[in-house]
Amino acid sequence: MNTTSVASPSVSQAIPLYTNGMRIGLLGGSFNPPHIAHRAISLFAIKRLKLDRIWWLVTPGNPLKDNGALHELDERAEAARQMASDPRIDVSCLESVIGTRYTVDTINYLRRRFSGLRFVWIMGADNLAQFHRWQNWQRIASQVPIAVIDRPPQSFRALAAPAARALARYRVPENEAGRLANFRAPAWVFLTGMKINLSSTGLRNPDGSWRAGNGAGS
Repeated sequence: MNTTSVASPSVSQAIPLYTNGMRIGLLGGSFNPPHIAHRAISLFAIKRLKLDRIWWLVTPGNPLKDNGALHELDERAEAARQMASDPRIDVSCLESVIGTRYTVDTINYLRRRFSGLRFVWIMGADNLAQFHRWQNWQRIASQVPIAVIDRPPQSFRALAAPAARALARYRVPENEAGRLANFRAPAWVFLTGMKINLSSTGLRNPDGSWRAGNGAGS
């Protein structure tokens, strides 16, 4: 495994093991709490996109969300590791190490430092619906292929959203999803067939604590 191209020991610890040429899915989020849908989406993406690994990027805080009920980063990362429970899913707190708050900066960093890897950004349809609100979302789309996982009943809203309309001509047919990592961005695919539809919001109590039974602690 090659980790020699990282900038410092702290970054080295935040980057999962890899070899050049790997096809790696990036799933960013607060993971507050992590839940079985995160794992199911990841395994679904690995299969449909023919990925070698999924990296869960546990963010210090989402700029588009109220972070008042956000649990400590270490707690969320450890819960995510327990939830992942698969050697193909790695959990990283890279964003806190390199000091990025926005996805565009994280992707820029990864592409610059790890040019031998083929990244695919993974998001749910609910995120596609608000993708046009993300910082420099057009640049994100131009930097890395994107896989959108359908999350009914968000389908119509997501595909009718400004970002989906703006990127319509770059949409890849679903039957070519296994080649997405090889496509030059912008390129995106809308993957259907996921049956699980959970959200971290629905697994939090009003005081921000995690509900028992989510599989990630309480």
